[in-house]
Parts: sequence; structure tokens; C-alpha cells
Amino acid sequence: MIVTFIGHRKIAEKSILYGKLIDLILRLVDYKNADTFLFGSKSQFNDLCLQAATEVKKIRPNVKLIYVRAEYPHISENYKDYLLNFYDDTYFPDKILNAGRAAYVERNFHMIDRADICIFYFDKTYSPPRDRIPNKHVCCPNKKVSGTKLAYDYALCKKKVIVNL
Repeated sequence: MIVTFIGHRKIAEKSILYGKLIDLILRLVDYKNADTFLFGSKSQFNDLCLQAATEVKKIRPNVKLIYVRAEYPHISENYKDYLLNFYDDTYFPDKILNAGRAAYVERNFHMIDRADICIFYFDKTYSPPRDRIPNKHVCCPNKKVSGTKLAYDYALCKKKVIVNL
């Protein structure tokens, strides 16, 4: 079973959330046979999820931690070796090769498509400080929409199992 993590760049109450993540990841591994965890980048939530999953991996070594890159389709062996200090594997999805500014949105959609369970840190009241999302991904171009909201709505549309922390 594949699990992915997607959330806002900034998080509150890290220690409480960290405990919830450890408990959730352990339950998914032990009771739902989760064995693969997909990670993005560029957010405190991703960093905290990687930290929690790495801790779980110490006691459940069969789990795989995979970094799905939204940048650098081709990487050097040195950079790959560096990433493999934290992850078991890394790859760049072909479908986001020419995504431009939407690369992170498209990468998140890719992770959702691959996942059986999507773990979100999504605050429905959050609005980004500026519009970072290209208009083609926004239903109302004048409204600011976060990438996490786009991903959450996409996961709902795809009828994925969602856990929102």
C-alpha cells in the first residue's frame, strides 16, 4: 500500500503533529500493510513527515521512503547519493517535465494518483499570501488558491482515502 503526504509550507504545533504522525504511520504499516511512502518537498509538513517516517523505519525497516522530485529531472550521482541518505529512492515523474511553475502542483497530482492513502495537513481557512499557482489550475483565476487546496480537491475528486491532520 502506498501513502503520500501533502501539506502547507508552514505548520503549527510541530510536536503534537509529530506524535500524531508517528502513531498514524505505525498504524498504517501494522494494520493496513502500508509499505511505501511518497514525499514531496518545500514544506515544513513534508520535513516533519519524513522525520516521523524515518523514525518508524528504524523499527519497521521494510518500509520504503521515496522522494518524488518536482525539480531536476536529471541529477548527478553525487546528488542522488546525497538524497539516498534520507530516502530509499528518488525519481522525477515524466509527466511534469514541461510543467513550469505548475511543477509542484503536477508532482502532487502524480503522488495522489499513485497513492492509496493521502495524508494532508490542510487548513480550509488558509489563503496563500500571493497567487503562486498558474491560472490553468484555478477555477476562479482572481482568487488565491493554495497548492495544498488544489491537491486536496484533486484527491477528493479521485476518491482517495484522505486523512487530514
